[in-house]
Amino acid sequence: MSNEFMTDSQGRQVPVELVKEIDKLRDQTVRRIADEAMKMKEILAAFKKRIRDDIYTFVELSANQYGKAWGGKKGNITLTTYDGSYRLIVAMDELIVFDERLQIARQIIGECLDRWSSDARPEIRMLVNDAFQVDKTGKISTARVLGLRRLDIQDGDWQKAMTAITESIQISGTKRYLRFYERDGNGEYQQVPLDVSVL
Repeated sequence: MSNEFMTDSQGRQVPVELVKEIDKLRDQTVRRIADEAMKMKEILAAFKKRIRDDIYTFVELSANQYGKAWGGKKGNITLTTYDGSYRLIVAMDELIVFDERLQIARQIIGECLDRWSSDARPEIRMLVNDAFQVDKTGKISTARVLGLRRLDIQDGDWQKAMTAITESIQISGTKRYLRFYERDGNGEYQQVPLDVSVL
């Protein structure tokens, strides 16, 4: 923002005297918070790297106590303080995608529902429709699709579709999560929220 103009969202230079005071105040508020957020992003990135290095250094040291090298960074790790008041968990989640066989399974399932017609319970049709809905990013919910395999349906075509779903699963990578927990007065571990998006 210059002294004489403010740039709007269309890239136009608007004279400051034509900008409403509430719009100026909104701009100042968001800019101030955004500046702090960008600084915090750098602090959190350094924090995450430091604690990751600390955890893996400790695990390697622990493995060395038994004359073994630590097997790698793929497994889950749980570390707890001596008094049990704090716990941290490093969890590895596999990123699952489906290949073209998922669409084949969807077609077979649709044919099953059509064939069953009035015999198909409405909740099954709802579960199937929900399973293949895409989210805002165009992704299908892995949990919902895999949840279809838990339905106890003995129809041969349905079983063929479930096999197609299973065989369509591809592991595209892994994602590592670090979670901190504090034990409360009841002895239960409560996660310490570090996600700024949760207010």
